[in-house]
Amino acid sequence: MQILESITSTFRGRRMAFGQLKPSSPTKLDGKTVNRWAIYKELCIAKSVFGINDRCLAVISSLLSFLPENEITVKNGLVVFPSNRQLSLRAHGMPESTVRRHIATLIESGLIARRDSPNGKRYAYKNEAGQVEEAFGFSLAPLLYRAEEISQAAKQIQADAALLKRKREQITLQRRDLTQMINAALADSPSSFWQNVHLRFRVIVDAIPRRASTTELQDILDKLTALRAEIDKALIQMNNIEEMSTNHNQNERHHIESLPESHFESQNIKMNDLKASSSSFTETTIKTSKPDPTKQISLDTVLRACPDIKDYKPTGITSWRDLIEATRTVSAFLGITRSAYHEACQVMGVEGLSATIAGILQRIREIGSAGGYLRSLTHKARVGDFSIAQMLLSLMKANRSQHALS
Repeated sequence: MQILESITSTFRGRRMAFGQLKPSSPTKLDGKTVNRWAIYKELCIAKSVFGINDRCLAVISSLLSFLPENEITVKNGLVVFPSNRQLSLRAHGMPESTVRRHIATLIESGLIARRDSPNGKRYAYKNEAGQVEEAFGFSLAPLLYRAEEISQAAKQIQADAALLKRKREQITLQRRDLTQMINAALADSPSSFWQNVHLRFRVIVDAIPRRASTTELQDILDKLTALRAEIDKALIQMNNIEEMSTNHNQNERHHIESLPESHFESQNIKMNDLKASSSSFTETTIKTSKPDPTKQISLDTVLRACPDIKDYKPTGITSWRDLIEATRTVSAFLGITRSAYHEACQVMGVEGLSATIAGILQRIREIGSAGGYLRSLTHKARVGDFSIAQMLLSLMKANRSQHALS
């Protein structure tokens, strides 16, 4: 009884395997052609859709190698009949037992089909001219009639991979910009608002899965975009409050910026005479110099906020020393005198001065006299009213607005 069931099961399996050839009948596949290595390449991309692995691909590659031509057509023959030993050799020495297992997987996936002979062997009948009249082995007809399906699956996987890569790039850009903005803001004024923003930023970033789907990445990107919009709104409100509270100082600054450098020299001489005659008044009115903490501002932040400075260093700016050399050259072009340069350097430090000159260069179209503007910023820095970090934040925001408009 068990022997009879075994025979029946074997016959049913062979009949089902042979039945898989129905879609590849000549009436449906006549005239249809596909390049064997083109379909193999697409199958490598879409292997996950059809439930096969790399070892299965090695077996199907070896099967394709037994076709007489590169084109899979009815005319060239769709059945190959290699032995397990030949398949093993062309599958890079894969054990025959492993070859049989992966052949079963390919049949189950519907990518190949069996065409069994009466005795279960693989062979072919040839005519006197040596042409194959009938063959028994493995039919590659499923690859021919499923070529469009395989191609569409490969294209969809490539599109999904491109979208996933794009989402990752957008998240990386948002993370980099937010990191620089938050670090610069914390260096300038570590208020509770910026500390809370930093904490929320870290919660979003730390929640990014190592292998995230497109949907998960889009959710992360939406959260980062919302946080960025909130920061931009807060910066606008801070700028409005500062403009309202220092309206008179702003008007005075615009008047000072329009003065030529020589006038600044004469004004400084007069101010020095006044200081000499009333030293006690000076001590009570001028605040202690408070340089901006530029050590907490990265060079990359300066270069992103002031990209025009790169044009004055053809070899590239990779260190603060490169930036200092570039800004020294720029200061001469902008007409900044040595006295103004050295005075600013004493107040801001050499790195802070370099960042400030890079910022002046970035806004040179809005500034009438670069030398006069630098002296004005030096005076503000001496009394603690000028922040290099805030200047860089404003420039970064202006750059983003220009890119959005363009």
